[in-house]
Amino acid sequence: MTTLAEARFVVIKVGSALVVDPATGAADSAWLASLAADLARLRTRGQKLLIVSSGAVALGRRRLALKRKSLTLPEKQAAAAAGQSRLMRAWEEALAPVGVTVAQVLMTPDDTEVRRRYLNVRATLETLLELDVVPVVNENDTVATEELRYGDNDRLAARVAQMVGADLLVLLSDVDGLYTADPRRDPAATHIPHVDGLTPEIEAMAGGANVGTGGMATKLAAARIAAAAGCSTLITLGRRPAPLSAVENGALATLFQAAATPAAAYKAWIAGSLRAQGALVVDDGAAKALRAGKSLLSAGVRTVEGRFDKGDAVIVRDLAGREVGRGLSRYDAADATRIVGLKSDAIEPVLGYSAGPLIHADDLALGG
Repeated sequence: MTTLAEARFVVIKVGSALVVDPATGAADSAWLASLAADLARLRTRGQKLLIVSSGAVALGRRRLALKRKSLTLPEKQAAAAAGQSRLMRAWEEALAPVGVTVAQVLMTPDDTEVRRRYLNVRATLETLLELDVVPVVNENDTVATEELRYGDNDRLAARVAQMVGADLLVLLSDVDGLYTADPRRDPAATHIPHVDGLTPEIEAMAGGANVGTGGMATKLAAARIAAAAGCSTLITLGRRPAPLSAVENGALATLFQAAATPAAAYKAWIAGSLRAQGALVVDDGAAKALRAGKSLLSAGVRTVEGRFDKGDAVIVRDLAGREVGRGLSRYDAADATRIVGLKSDAIEPVLGYSAGPLIHADDLALGG
């Protein structure tokens, strides 16, 4: 399976059962060290990495001596608060010896569903990656409620993969992929190495293989989210040394192949799924630059129409009224109006901050 070797940007999701040693309740330093060697090898190949890790509640349980199997919501939140620092220490101690610096990022659903917060979190993750730091993302269980949470880190990992434009999501699981039935109950179950589309038949198989913390059904839900963003998903057994090396050496895994690239899927979402809240009218030079793949600079904007917030979709029109494209504005309508016609280095003196171009080329879908 060569996709893991060829991926440009890989998001790896690691569950509590892998991070925490079941015998002691402490971080499994030996397993984490073997995964760290895997991650260092991928980075040496030039691949970008991001980790989504569970484990704070499990580590916090031990620290607070919470022994009951079923915890109340406040107890879970307390355990998360006590365990998150230990989780990050475990990752730091595993990755520092291989020369990898990590940074903690805690997220809630609003960070991926509210566009303004989405852009802010994405900018933070992109900056960390530019600084050669590997983000370690977890749900902010300290403040999350049962009504407002991702529910499992498979879905969180898929949302993060979508946010950063990853082309491969790896879900390290307690099974080595998708089977035609639950292999623990049906000895005749057959492993499926490759899936081109999440059909009802494939989803029915997941209903029969409901194993692991989130179950295979939640992993397929994550694969669907990732595929919509142009990101393929690889499910493989995590509870073995160097699980990524194992896959590249022929160990069983299931690859859910995305049909489009992350960039194409993202721009299709901008073009077809978002309602435009306003418009920017640009001069001929800016329109030409946009069609050549450039970002929209404030210097090329003539007028601002409508009321929109940072992160909202806006239409870009040329002076003749033709739609050049649509994209996500990095400024709200009021601030965009204040910087119309200004060069980039003049934005901060006027607004007190600069978010770069009005619309970045990555956030712009060109029209016909």
